[in-house]
Amino acid sequence: MTLIKSISGLRGTIGGKPGENLTPLDIVKFTSAYGQMIRKSWSETFSPKVVVGRDARISGEMVYELVIQTLLAQGIDVIDLGLSTTPTVEFATVNEKAQGGIILTASHNPSEWNALKLLNDQGEFFSAEDGKHLLELVDLLAFDYATVDKLGTRYRIADYIQKHIEKIKGLRFIDADIVRKKKLKVVVDSVHSTGGISVPPLLKAFGVEVVELYSEPHGRFPHDPEPLEKNLGELMKRVVVEKANFGIAVDPDVDRLAFVDENGAMFGEEYTLVACADFILSKTLGPCVSNLSSTRALRDIAGHYGVAYYAAAVGEVNVVNKMKQVGAVIGGEGNGGVIYPENHYGRDALMGIALFLMLISERNISVSALRKTYTSYHMAKEKVILQLNDSELDVVLGQIADKYSKWSPNCIDGVKIDFEASWVHLRKSNTEPIIRIYTEAKTAKEATTLATRFIEELSALS
Repeated sequence: MTLIKSISGLRGTIGGKPGENLTPLDIVKFTSAYGQMIRKSWSETFSPKVVVGRDARISGEMVYELVIQTLLAQGIDVIDLGLSTTPTVEFATVNEKAQGGIILTASHNPSEWNALKLLNDQGEFFSAEDGKHLLELVDLLAFDYATVDKLGTRYRIADYIQKHIEKIKGLRFIDADIVRKKKLKVVVDSVHSTGGISVPPLLKAFGVEVVELYSEPHGRFPHDPEPLEKNLGELMKRVVVEKANFGIAVDPDVDRLAFVDENGAMFGEEYTLVACADFILSKTLGPCVSNLSSTRALRDIAGHYGVAYYAAAVGEVNVVNKMKQVGAVIGGEGNGGVIYPENHYGRDALMGIALFLMLISERNISVSALRKTYTSYHMAKEKVILQLNDSELDVVLGQIADKYSKWSPNCIDGVKIDFEASWVHLRKSNTEPIIRIYTEAKTAKEATTLATRFIEELSALS
């Protein structure tokens, strides 16, 4: 059983002992520290407000009530969205002019996990500085609570997913009538979480016929909830059986998105962002951003349109910061996360679906044919265990960077070396004495060979 405290939130397995697992005591302490930061950051003359929503996992209601009641006890008003999605909570935080937001979701982790994802007043994840301060408050128990006459008030808003869908439909370049005329049919795997109450309504708003798999949001996941090929066999079969135009899979909190083509083959989660960027860049030119471990195909698309591509350190907050810095028109992560600033600065599967619908409808192209228009790359993901401490791992990575200096390695997050037809990204784990190795090349064999080569080089230096 596990409890992970980090600058981005609190994550762990339900049950067990405080400090070792995600228990009520840990949840209350962490929420209290967050509430303390919210109260101290804003004027004492009004009650700050925080938006709270959750995915459908089994422990959700228990964790949810602990979080909400703790905030109320600190004199913070709560905008209660109930079952919702991560991007919807992000949108609502901005739309309601709230001072923060909390999403209760362990993303793609199995059902025994839950987590608190923390947002600032911009509906964006905490910065490293804010996260560090919060962890200090947790350790010091440096928080207090409101007197009885100053307790917070709970406001329930049940229709925010629909508000979110309407926001997406109203964005420039989005025209539901264009999609409606195509009379598309789509199969959706919602993994018995809040994708079931958000993705089908979005598709129906665009006139799409929907075949639903695992839509009821009861949180008993029918398979590993990460939207990877090995977990989506039923979706891949049903797309073919139903003669659908394509299939959609989302994770439990609906910020990751994967497609299946009309033949039941994976489109590739790395290519979700590539396709969405293709559509946006065809409408408006500007820089695009992804993290260092994402496919080179996004850089290729940027080059096709004659715009700049930038790489950010791994982590959504880092991608968002880079997008703001360079004025990116679209960005995201290769795990199926699409960030479109005109919507909001956060990974949003609903937004990605809308962009994808527009792309295939305007071009009148099948999903399999669309995939063939992009350069095909293959990835390998490995790790090497080194019996070294953190500073010693830094020395090893520095030696690799020096050895490959002619390739101008990017060292903002480990070491990324871009070769002519491939790349390798080496990153330290935050929790183990290992270095993670990500490679990409034109064939799976080349990617695996490159990963093996760097495992050997790292081992020789340790």
